[in-house]
Amino acid sequence: MGLGAFLIYFAILLIIPMWAQMRVKSAFRKYSQVRSSSGMTGAEVAKKILNDNGIYDVTVEPVKGKLTDHYDPRSKTVRLSESNYYGNSVAGAAVAAHEVGHAMQDAEDYAFLRFRHALVPVANFGSNTAIFIIIAGMLMGSANMMLAGIIFMSAAVLFQLVTLPVEFNASSRAMDQVVAAGVIRNDEERETKKVLNAAALTYVAAAVVAVAELVRFLLMYFVMRDD
Repeated sequence: MGLGAFLIYFAILLIIPMWAQMRVKSAFRKYSQVRSSSGMTGAEVAKKILNDNGIYDVTVEPVKGKLTDHYDPRSKTVRLSESNYYGNSVAGAAVAAHEVGHAMQDAEDYAFLRFRHALVPVANFGSNTAIFIIIAGMLMGSANMMLAGIIFMSAAVLFQLVTLPVEFNASSRAMDQVVAAGVIRNDEERETKKVLNAAALTYVAAAVVAVAELVRFLLMYFVMRDD
């Protein structure tokens, strides 16, 4: 790999994810200081959207940490970081609505969400073992072993790619719901979108890195196979 290609690859693997993380932290830090016009806490936002959509079997609870918000489909629980759960900021409302978006996907049996759940076991295996199988294949000069590792890595990459429509759809639902529920005013939509778009960048960055790694190992495999 030439120096120029190496620098581009280095930028993809390190600079893009770092930039995405900086964007989401900056947006969240800024808009967590802006009180929403409704004054509703993240917990109240989540519960209202759930009730408005006839979803009564999902609970909302606080969880420690920053940006630890998530939806757990196994226990049907929306977990919001304490600052979002108890706070009444624009950022907190956006995050709460986004996580409820996943609960809505679950309730509607959203295809991409189901597909992502089905990929979890093989994706976890691929994430944990693929690189070791690939390296072993390289050290042993075994193209077949390297290919096996690449196949497992492909499952992890597919998981990252399927995550994109899941996250973007949840954010789209979030925007629709906070507006319909009167959580934010029209002039707050721009700020809410900034928070949701910044968060989406982290998933895009992760997918770009995963695809870049897969392509790199595929090229190495073809070189090894042809030698």
